[in-house]
Amino acid sequence: MSRILVLNGSVRRGGNTELLAQSFAEGARKNNSVEIVSVADFKVNPCIGCNSCFKREGNACFQNDDMTKIYKKLKNTDILVIASPVYFYGISAQLKAVIDRLHTPMRDSFPIKKLALILVGAASLPEMFDAVKTQYRLALNFFGLEDAGTVLVRGAKEKGDVKNTDGLKEAYNLGSSM
Repeated sequence: MSRILVLNGSVRRGGNTELLAQSFAEGARKNNSVEIVSVADFKVNPCIGCNSCFKREGNACFQNDDMTKIYKKLKNTDILVIASPVYFYGISAQLKAVIDRLHTPMRDSFPIKKLALILVGAASLPEMFDAVKTQYRLALNFFGLEDAGTVLVRGAKEKGDVKNTDGLKEAYNLGSSM
């Protein structure tokens, strides 16, 4: 049984990203413990690249915000799932702030072995997810993580549009495979 943390990068409640994350979790809960965290519920400042975390006790960031709560969750995570709407070929700003704050030596203490990616976007362009997929592959390689899989859903703009695609089934199946 693995401990799975899903970081939902959408601020839209009940939106397509949340529906995909829930479908993934439903499939994954058969054999794992799963927690979905909506990053919009946390106040996380962007990383300023000062590198003070490399010198501070416990590698703590000098910024006193909710990222400390997310670090605690990551310290108990075997599989990390990144779920995000795609805006202008990138993940949401809220999720990007969280990911950038992983620029800390503390990340080496996280037991994460696998990473999965769930993306949804309004456009139907074949290359819509290419930039995020490149970052994903680079993170897998840099951290030596196993690719647990991806779900990529195009053409879902309005709330609930994902229900008219194969995305929910794909997310559920990805979760079941964990």
